[in-house]
Amino acid sequence: MSRDELRQPLRKRSLNERLWARRPTPLLATSFLAAAGFIALSAWAISTPHPFAGEPIITAAIPVVEEFKTASTTAPEEEAPAEDTPVDEGGVSVQIEAPVEQDSYQTEASIILSPRRPLKPAPIADLIEISTMGQLPRIGPGNRKPSDVYARNTPLGVIHSERPKIAILLGGMGLNAKLTQQAIKNLPGDVTFAFAPYGENLQSQVNKARADGHEVLLQLPMEPVGYPANNPGPKTLLAGGTAEENLNALHWHMTRFAGYTGITNYMGARLLATPEALKPVMAEMRKRGLVYLEDASTALTVSKSVAQQTKLPERRAQVVIDANPTAQSIAAALELLEGEAKANGFAIGTGSGLEVTVDAVKLWAEQLQERGILLVPVSAMFKGRLG
Repeated sequence: MSRDELRQPLRKRSLNERLWARRPTPLLATSFLAAAGFIALSAWAISTPHPFAGEPIITAAIPVVEEFKTASTTAPEEEAPAEDTPVDEGGVSVQIEAPVEQDSYQTEASIILSPRRPLKPAPIADLIEISTMGQLPRIGPGNRKPSDVYARNTPLGVIHSERPKIAILLGGMGLNAKLTQQAIKNLPGDVTFAFAPYGENLQSQVNKARADGHEVLLQLPMEPVGYPANNPGPKTLLAGGTAEENLNALHWHMTRFAGYTGITNYMGARLLATPEALKPVMAEMRKRGLVYLEDASTALTVSKSVAQQTKLPERRAQVVIDANPTAQSIAAALELLEGEAKANGFAIGTGSGLEVTVDAVKLWAEQLQERGILLVPVSAMFKGRLG
Protein backbone atom coordinates (compact mmCIF):
# COMPACT_ATOMS: atom_id res chain seq x y z
CA MET A 1 0.00 0.00 0.00
CA SER A 2 1.76 3.17 -1.23
CA ARG A 3 1.17 6.93 -0.96
CA ASP A 4 2.77 10.09 -2.29
CA GLU A 5 5.05 11.23 0.56
CA LEU A 6 6.11 14.40 -1.31
CA ARG A 7 2.61 15.73 -1.99
CA GLN A 8 1.03 14.61 1.25
CA PRO A 9 3.91 14.55 3.80
CA LEU A 10 1.77 15.41 6.84
CA ARG A 11 -1.26 13.25 6.15
CA LYS A 12 -1.93 10.79 8.96
CA ARG A 13 -1.53 7.20 7.77
CA SER A 14 -4.36 4.73 8.18
CA LEU A 15 -4.11 1.62 10.36
CA ASN A 16 -3.67 -0.65 7.32
CA GLU A 17 -0.85 1.54 6.04
CA ARG A 18 0.95 1.46 9.39
CA LEU A 19 0.64 -2.34 9.65
CA TRP A 20 1.87 -2.82 6.09
CA ALA A 21 4.89 -0.63 6.80
CA ARG A 22 5.81 -2.82 9.79
CA ARG A 23 5.47 -6.13 7.99
CA PRO A 24 8.44 -8.54 8.45
CA THR A 25 10.93 -8.92 5.65
CA PRO A 26 10.91 -12.22 3.70
CA LEU A 27 14.22 -13.21 5.36
CA LEU A 28 12.86 -12.62 8.86
CA ALA A 29 9.66 -14.54 8.08
CA THR A 30 11.65 -17.49 6.75
CA SER A 31 13.83 -17.50 9.88
CA PHE A 32 10.76 -17.59 12.14
CA LEU A 33 9.26 -20.49 10.18
CA ALA A 34 12.54 -22.44 10.29
CA ALA A 35 12.88 -21.92 14.05
CA ALA A 36 9.29 -23.03 14.65
CA GLY A 37 9.84 -26.15 12.54
CA PHE A 38 13.04 -27.02 14.44
CA ILE A 39 11.31 -26.63 17.81
CA ALA A 40 8.39 -28.82 16.69
CA LEU A 41 10.73 -31.52 15.33
CA SER A 42 12.78 -31.51 18.55
CA ALA A 43 9.65 -31.88 20.68
CA TRP A 44 8.52 -34.83 18.55
CA ALA A 45 11.94 -36.53 18.78
CA ILE A 46 12.05 -36.16 22.57
CA SER A 47 8.55 -37.56 23.04
CA THR A 48 9.03 -40.52 20.66
CA PRO A 49 10.42 -43.70 22.36
CA HIS A 50 13.58 -45.19 20.85
CA PRO A 51 14.18 -48.64 22.43
CA PHE A 52 17.66 -49.02 21.00
CA ALA A 53 18.83 -45.41 21.50
CA GLY A 54 22.46 -45.39 22.57
CA GLU A 55 23.02 -49.09 21.82
CA PRO A 56 25.77 -50.11 19.40
CA ILE A 57 24.43 -51.84 16.30
CA ILE A 58 26.09 -54.62 14.36
CA THR A 59 25.10 -55.29 10.76
CA ALA A 60 25.93 -58.75 9.44
CA ALA A 61 25.28 -59.66 5.81
CA ILE A 62 24.15 -63.27 5.57
CA PRO A 63 24.96 -65.09 2.31
CA VAL A 64 22.40 -67.05 0.30
CA VAL A 65 21.92 -70.65 1.40
CA GLU A 66 19.68 -73.47 0.37
CA GLU A 67 15.94 -73.23 0.99
CA PHE A 68 14.97 -74.73 4.30
CA LYS A 69 11.89 -75.42 6.33
CA THR A 70 11.28 -73.48 9.50
CA ALA A 71 9.76 -74.87 12.66
CA SER A 72 6.37 -73.99 11.24
CA THR A 73 3.94 -72.12 13.40
CA THR A 74 1.14 -73.66 11.34
CA ALA A 75 1.78 -77.19 12.64
CA PRO A 76 -1.28 -79.02 14.02
CA GLU A 77 -2.13 -77.97 17.55
CA GLU A 78 -1.89 -81.48 18.93
CA GLU A 79 1.80 -81.73 17.99
CA ALA A 80 4.36 -80.56 20.56
CA PRO A 81 6.63 -77.73 19.44
CA ALA A 82 9.91 -78.80 17.91
CA GLU A 83 12.79 -78.83 20.36
CA ASP A 84 14.84 -76.46 18.21
CA THR A 85 12.09 -73.87 17.81
CA PRO A 86 13.69 -70.55 18.85
CA VAL A 87 12.01 -68.46 21.53
CA ASP A 88 11.42 -64.84 20.55
CA GLU A 89 13.02 -62.53 23.11
CA GLY A 90 12.57 -59.48 20.87
CA GLY A 91 15.07 -56.88 19.76
CA VAL A 92 15.82 -58.50 16.36
CA SER A 93 14.92 -57.05 12.97
CA VAL A 94 15.16 -59.50 10.09
CA GLN A 95 14.42 -58.17 6.61
CA ILE A 96 13.65 -61.05 4.27
CA GLU A 97 14.25 -60.10 0.65
CA ALA A 98 12.85 -63.28 -0.86
CA PRO A 99 9.04 -63.73 -0.81
CA VAL A 100 7.58 -65.88 1.93
CA GLU A 101 5.64 -68.88 0.67
CA GLN A 102 3.82 -70.92 3.31
CA ASP A 103 6.49 -72.06 5.78
CA SER A 104 9.66 -71.79 3.69
CA TYR A 105 11.79 -68.87 2.59
CA GLN A 106 15.24 -67.98 1.36
CA THR A 107 17.78 -66.74 3.88
CA GLU A 108 19.09 -63.88 1.78
CA ALA A 109 18.81 -61.37 4.61
CA SER A 110 20.23 -58.32 6.24
CA ILE A 111 20.23 -58.91 9.97
CA ILE A 112 20.60 -56.04 12.40
CA LEU A 113 21.45 -57.16 15.89
CA SER A 114 21.73 -55.29 19.14
CA PRO A 115 24.58 -57.05 20.98
CA ARG A 116 22.89 -56.52 24.36
CA ARG A 117 19.28 -57.48 23.77
CA PRO A 118 17.92 -57.99 27.31
CA LEU A 119 16.61 -61.40 28.32
CA LYS A 120 13.67 -61.85 30.67
CA PRO A 121 14.42 -61.99 34.40
CA ALA A 122 14.36 -65.46 35.95
CA PRO A 123 12.61 -67.44 37.22
CA ILE A 124 9.63 -67.78 34.88
CA ALA A 125 6.74 -69.27 36.87
CA ASP A 126 5.72 -71.92 34.31
CA LEU A 127 9.24 -73.37 34.33
CA ILE A 128 9.58 -73.84 38.09
CA GLU A 129 8.84 -76.86 40.27
CA ILE A 130 8.72 -76.22 44.00
CA SER A 131 10.62 -78.88 45.99
CA THR A 132 11.75 -79.26 49.58
CA MET A 133 15.17 -77.94 48.50
CA GLY A 134 13.85 -74.98 46.54
CA GLN A 135 12.91 -74.17 42.95
CA LEU A 136 13.84 -76.76 40.33
CA PRO A 137 13.64 -76.26 36.55
CA ARG A 138 10.94 -78.17 34.69
CA ILE A 139 9.31 -78.42 31.27
CA GLY A 140 6.31 -76.07 31.22
CA PRO A 141 2.93 -76.23 29.48
CA GLY A 142 3.11 -76.67 25.73
CA ASN A 143 6.50 -78.43 26.00
CA ARG A 144 8.21 -75.13 26.88
CA LYS A 145 11.71 -76.08 27.95
CA PRO A 146 14.16 -73.99 29.96
CA SER A 147 16.73 -74.69 27.22
CA ASP A 148 14.50 -72.75 24.79
CA VAL A 149 12.73 -70.17 26.95
CA TYR A 150 15.85 -68.97 28.79
CA ALA A 151 18.02 -68.99 25.65
CA ARG A 152 19.21 -65.92 23.80
CA ASN A 153 17.35 -65.77 20.49
CA THR A 154 19.57 -66.37 17.46
CA PRO A 155 18.00 -65.58 14.06
CA LEU A 156 17.57 -68.51 11.71
CA GLY A 157 19.52 -66.56 9.11
CA VAL A 158 22.55 -66.74 11.40
CA ILE A 159 22.07 -70.39 12.40
CA HIS A 160 21.71 -71.54 8.77
CA SER A 161 24.35 -69.29 7.24
CA GLU A 162 27.50 -70.77 5.71
CA ARG A 163 29.78 -68.55 7.78
CA PRO A 164 31.91 -70.18 10.49
CA LYS A 165 30.32 -69.85 13.92
CA ILE A 166 31.98 -69.76 17.34
CA ALA A 167 30.43 -69.98 20.81
CA ILE A 168 32.36 -68.92 23.92
CA LEU A 169 31.47 -70.12 27.44
CA LEU A 170 33.18 -68.49 30.42
CA GLY A 171 32.76 -70.29 33.75
CA GLY A 172 33.33 -69.49 37.40
CA MET A 173 30.89 -66.60 37.31
CA GLY A 174 29.29 -65.50 40.56
CA LEU A 175 32.25 -66.35 42.78
CA ASN A 176 33.83 -62.90 42.47
CA ALA A 177 31.13 -60.25 42.07
CA LYS A 178 33.56 -57.60 40.79
CA LEU A 179 35.04 -59.80 38.05
CA THR A 180 31.58 -61.08 37.14
CA GLN A 181 30.31 -57.52 36.72
CA GLN A 182 33.31 -56.64 34.54
CA ALA A 183 32.60 -59.62 32.28
CA ILE A 184 28.90 -58.70 32.04
CA LYS A 185 29.74 -55.10 31.16
CA ASN A 186 32.66 -55.63 28.78
CA LEU A 187 31.69 -58.68 26.72
CA PRO A 188 29.08 -58.84 23.93
CA GLY A 189 25.79 -60.56 24.74
CA ASP A 190 26.58 -63.56 22.56
CA VAL A 191 29.23 -64.69 25.07
CA THR A 192 27.62 -67.25 27.39
CA PHE A 193 28.35 -67.43 31.12
CA ALA A 194 28.44 -70.47 33.43
CA PHE A 195 27.68 -69.60 37.06
CA ALA A 196 29.20 -71.67 39.85
CA PRO A 197 26.71 -72.75 42.56
CA TYR A 198 28.76 -71.43 45.48
CA GLY A 199 28.55 -67.66 45.02
CA GLU A 200 26.40 -65.17 46.94
CA ASN A 201 23.38 -63.32 45.56
CA LEU A 202 23.50 -65.62 42.55
CA GLN A 203 20.00 -64.87 41.25
CA SER A 204 20.70 -61.14 41.26
CA GLN A 205 23.99 -61.64 39.40
CA VAL A 206 22.36 -64.02 36.91
CA ASN A 207 19.60 -61.54 36.13
CA LYS A 208 22.15 -58.75 35.67
CA ALA A 209 23.89 -60.95 33.10
CA ARG A 210 20.58 -61.75 31.40
CA ALA A 211 19.61 -58.06 31.37
CA ASP A 212 22.76 -57.42 29.31
CA GLY A 213 21.85 -60.25 26.91
CA HIS A 214 24.06 -63.04 28.26
CA GLU A 215 22.72 -66.57 28.24
CA VAL A 216 23.53 -68.61 31.38
CA LEU A 217 24.46 -72.22 32.23
CA LEU A 218 24.83 -73.93 35.61
CA GLN A 219 28.36 -75.16 36.35
CA LEU A 220 28.05 -78.56 38.04
CA PRO A 221 30.93 -79.88 40.21
CA MET A 222 31.81 -83.47 39.28
CA GLU A 223 34.35 -85.86 40.77
CA PRO A 224 37.81 -85.47 39.26
CA VAL A 225 40.77 -87.82 39.39
CA GLY A 226 42.44 -87.50 42.80
CA TYR A 227 39.28 -86.69 44.75
CA PRO A 228 39.00 -85.74 47.64
CA ALA A 229 42.47 -84.16 47.64
CA ASN A 230 41.40 -82.54 44.39
CA ASN A 231 37.98 -81.27 45.47
CA PRO A 232 35.59 -79.21 43.27
CA GLY A 233 33.44 -78.20 46.26
CA PRO A 234 30.52 -79.24 48.48
CA LYS A 235 28.00 -81.76 47.15
CA THR A 236 30.23 -82.89 44.30
CA LEU A 237 28.62 -85.62 42.17
CA LEU A 238 30.65 -88.80 42.73
CA ALA A 239 31.52 -91.73 40.48
CA GLY A 240 30.96 -94.12 43.37
CA GLY A 241 27.81 -92.44 44.64
CA THR A 242 24.38 -94.02 44.35
CA ALA A 243 21.84 -92.63 41.92
CA GLU A 244 19.83 -91.22 44.83
CA GLU A 245 22.87 -89.48 46.33
CA ASN A 246 23.93 -87.92 43.05
CA LEU A 247 20.39 -86.82 42.18
CA ASN A 248 20.01 -85.19 45.59
CA ALA A 249 23.28 -83.34 45.02
CA LEU A 250 22.17 -82.39 41.49
CA HIS A 251 18.88 -81.00 42.80
CA TRP A 252 20.70 -78.94 45.43
CA HIS A 253 22.86 -77.32 42.76
CA MET A 254 19.83 -76.77 40.50
CA THR A 255 18.04 -74.78 43.21
CA ARG A 256 20.86 -72.28 43.69
CA PHE A 257 19.49 -70.00 40.97
CA ALA A 258 17.15 -70.05 37.97
CA GLY A 259 17.43 -68.96 34.36
CA TYR A 260 19.96 -71.43 32.98
CA THR A 261 19.46 -73.19 29.65
CA GLY A 262 21.59 -76.17 30.60
CA ILE A 263 24.47 -77.58 32.57
CA THR A 264 28.22 -77.72 32.03
CA ASN A 265 30.75 -79.75 33.97
CA TYR A 266 33.23 -78.38 36.46
CA MET A 267 36.13 -80.84 36.50
CA GLY A 268 34.69 -84.40 36.54
CA ALA A 269 37.29 -86.59 34.80
CA ARG A 270 36.35 -89.58 36.95
CA LEU A 271 32.56 -89.22 36.94
CA LEU A 272 32.49 -88.54 33.19
CA ALA A 273 34.28 -91.87 32.62
CA THR A 274 31.75 -93.83 34.74
CA PRO A 275 28.60 -94.52 32.68
CA GLU A 276 26.57 -96.16 35.45
CA ALA A 277 26.93 -93.04 37.65
CA LEU A 278 26.49 -90.56 34.81
CA LYS A 279 23.36 -92.08 33.23
CA PRO A 280 20.76 -91.17 35.92
CA VAL A 281 22.23 -87.65 36.13
CA MET A 282 21.87 -87.08 32.39
CA ALA A 283 18.40 -88.63 32.37
CA GLU A 284 17.36 -86.09 35.02
CA MET A 285 18.79 -83.22 32.95
CA ARG A 286 16.72 -84.29 29.95
CA LYS A 287 13.60 -84.75 32.09
CA ARG A 288 13.89 -81.11 33.15
CA GLY A 289 14.31 -79.70 29.64
CA LEU A 290 18.00 -78.83 29.85
CA VAL A 291 21.00 -79.31 27.57
CA TYR A 292 24.54 -80.40 28.46
CA LEU A 293 27.83 -78.83 27.33
CA GLU A 294 31.13 -80.50 28.22
CA ASP A 295 34.39 -78.57 28.24
CA ALA A 296 37.53 -79.80 26.52
CA SER A 297 39.49 -80.47 29.71
CA THR A 298 38.61 -84.18 29.96
CA ALA A 299 40.08 -86.57 27.40
CA LEU A 300 38.40 -89.85 28.43
CA THR A 301 34.65 -89.36 28.66
CA VAL A 302 31.53 -91.42 27.98
CA SER A 303 29.19 -88.44 28.05
CA LYS A 304 28.38 -88.58 24.33
CA SER A 305 27.24 -92.20 24.38
CA VAL A 306 25.32 -91.78 27.65
CA ALA A 307 23.65 -88.63 26.29
CA GLN A 308 22.54 -90.60 23.23
CA GLN A 309 21.07 -93.32 25.46
CA THR A 310 19.14 -90.80 27.55
CA LYS A 311 18.30 -88.57 24.55
CA LEU A 312 19.90 -85.57 26.24
CA PRO A 313 21.03 -82.80 23.82
CA GLU A 314 24.81 -82.74 24.29
CA ARG A 315 27.78 -80.85 22.83
CA ARG A 316 31.51 -80.85 23.58
CA ALA A 317 33.87 -77.88 23.36
CA GLN A 318 36.98 -78.10 21.20
CA VAL A 319 39.35 -75.72 23.01
CA VAL A 320 40.00 -74.49 26.55
CA ILE A 321 41.04 -70.96 25.68
CA ASP A 322 42.81 -70.07 28.96
CA ALA A 323 44.47 -73.33 29.95
CA ASN A 324 47.54 -71.09 30.10
CA PRO A 325 46.08 -67.81 31.44
CA THR A 326 48.28 -65.29 29.64
CA ALA A 327 47.14 -62.83 26.99
CA GLN A 328 49.46 -64.33 24.37
CA SER A 329 48.39 -67.92 25.03
CA ILE A 330 44.68 -67.02 25.05
CA ALA A 331 45.07 -65.20 21.71
CA ALA A 332 46.77 -68.31 20.26
CA ALA A 333 43.96 -70.54 21.59
CA LEU A 334 41.33 -68.29 20.05
CA GLU A 335 43.16 -68.45 16.73
CA LEU A 336 43.10 -72.25 16.99
CA LEU A 337 39.37 -72.04 17.70
CA GLU A 338 38.89 -70.01 14.51
CA GLY A 339 40.66 -72.73 12.56
CA GLU A 340 38.30 -75.35 13.99
CA ALA A 341 35.30 -73.24 13.02
CA LYS A 342 36.53 -72.71 9.46
CA ALA A 343 37.24 -76.41 9.06
CA ASN A 344 34.00 -77.74 10.57
CA GLY A 345 31.56 -74.83 10.30
CA PHE A 346 31.41 -74.23 14.06
CA ALA A 347 33.48 -74.48 17.22
CA ILE A 348 33.02 -74.04 20.97
CA GLY A 349 35.60 -72.60 23.33
CA THR A 350 35.45 -72.61 27.12
CA GLY A 351 37.37 -70.64 29.71
CA SER A 352 37.15 -68.93 33.09
CA GLY A 353 35.98 -65.47 34.03
CA LEU A 354 39.52 -64.26 34.75
CA GLU A 355 40.33 -60.63 34.04
CA VAL A 356 42.97 -61.59 31.47
CA THR A 357 40.49 -63.91 29.73
CA VAL A 358 37.73 -61.29 29.64
CA ASP A 359 40.10 -58.68 28.19
CA ALA A 360 41.41 -61.10 25.54
CA VAL A 361 37.93 -62.24 24.48
CA LYS A 362 36.69 -58.64 24.30
CA LEU A 363 39.52 -57.64 21.96
CA TRP A 364 39.10 -60.79 19.87
CA ALA A 365 35.32 -60.40 19.52
CA GLU A 366 35.70 -56.84 18.22
CA GLN A 367 37.68 -58.16 15.24
CA LEU A 368 35.52 -61.17 14.33
CA GLN A 369 33.15 -59.50 11.88
CA GLU A 370 35.90 -58.35 9.55
CA ARG A 371 37.20 -61.93 9.44
CA GLY A 372 33.79 -63.29 8.42
CA ILE A 373 33.13 -65.27 11.61
CA LEU A 374 29.90 -65.16 13.59
CA LEU A 375 29.88 -65.14 17.40
CA VAL A 376 26.83 -67.01 18.71
CA PRO A 377 25.55 -68.09 22.14
CA VAL A 378 25.96 -71.70 23.24
CA SER A 379 22.26 -72.40 22.62
CA ALA A 380 22.78 -71.81 18.90
CA MET A 381 25.01 -74.90 18.83
CA PHE A 382 21.93 -77.03 19.57
CA LYS A 383 19.80 -75.52 16.74
CA GLY A 384 19.28 -76.06 13.02
CA ARG A 385 22.22 -77.41 11.06
CA LEU A 386 24.42 -77.24 14.13
CA GLY A 387 21.97 -79.31 16.22
